[in-house]
Amino acid sequence: MKVEISKDLEDLIPGYLDGIRKTVSNLKEYLEKKDWENLRIHGHRMKGSGGGYGFHFITEKGKQIEDAAREESASPIASALEELDQYLASVEIVFVESDDW
Repeated sequence: MKVEISKDLEDLIPGYLDGIRKTVSNLKEYLEKKDWENLRIHGHRMKGSGGGYGFHFITEKGKQIEDAAREESASPIASALEELDQYLASVEIVFVESDDW
């Protein structure tokens, strides 16, 4: 999947994606422990940060995790985490000039 990101954010993107990968790993641990509060909090943070960097898919999955954690429903969280793993492994970033973004 290709994602267009403003060239202004080019230096920040590798660190952001590394942070998201770590978050996904942590979320898997929280899911194993059924730590609904940490799942909700971190899902909420992903929901808030993804779009700001141009990763709307991350925002959508963060919302899915947050909502499912409120309902203490493991299955949608597991699905979202699997989709995030696939996304992070295959996302292709194209940096564009700010005026084009």
